[in-house]
Amino acid sequence: MALSVIGAGFGRTGTLSLKGALELLGFDPCYHMMEVMQHGFGGKWHDIAHGAAPDWEDVFQGYKATVDWPACNYYRELAELYPDAKVILSLRDADKWYDSCQATIFRAMKMPREGAPPNVQVQMEMARKLVIENTFGGDIDDRAHAIAVYNRHNETVRKVIPADRLLVFQASDGWEPLCRFLGVPVPAAPYPKVNTTEEFQQHFPPPR
Repeated sequence: MALSVIGAGFGRTGTLSLKGALELLGFDPCYHMMEVMQHGFGGKWHDIAHGAAPDWEDVFQGYKATVDWPACNYYRELAELYPDAKVILSLRDADKWYDSCQATIFRAMKMPREGAPPNVQVQMEMARKLVIENTFGGDIDDRAHAIAVYNRHNETVRKVIPADRLLVFQASDGWEPLCRFLGVPVPAAPYPKVNTTEEFQQHFPPPR
């Protein structure tokens, strides 16, 4: 099964809501970091993050779409492998994006590995390597640096992906532009809104 939709946007840009939206529209299942965590895919991505040659068809076997980390780091390779797939760049205000990351995924990535089950340790190591090191050069606490990386990534996506193949999308845009881009009807259900900062912190409480 070839991917039909490739998400190029970083995490915390409404990617879990976008995953839910795509699945409601028939692009089901949709890959996301949550899939990695829930289905034990961390080992594959650990190897890829450390330089192993990926077998993308094996990685995405059975999936119709992908959004979020870890796959968004490889949107160019995936767009070349799946030339008929459409690309979605999910965005949000850069300062709000950074604040959300610091309150959620960045904080979770810095949690100690000791005592976690071995498979969880592998996932944590993978996320740190792929996101903190490979994406942000090892520095996620310098606000200006992280936002510059975020903005540069988004600018590169716009340059690399042809305009007729790319949708630049914010969750607040709702169904219409997404459905128009994908050529599917607008559903009756409201556009999903999940994995807010508060919901994330219920699963990964801040240290006291």
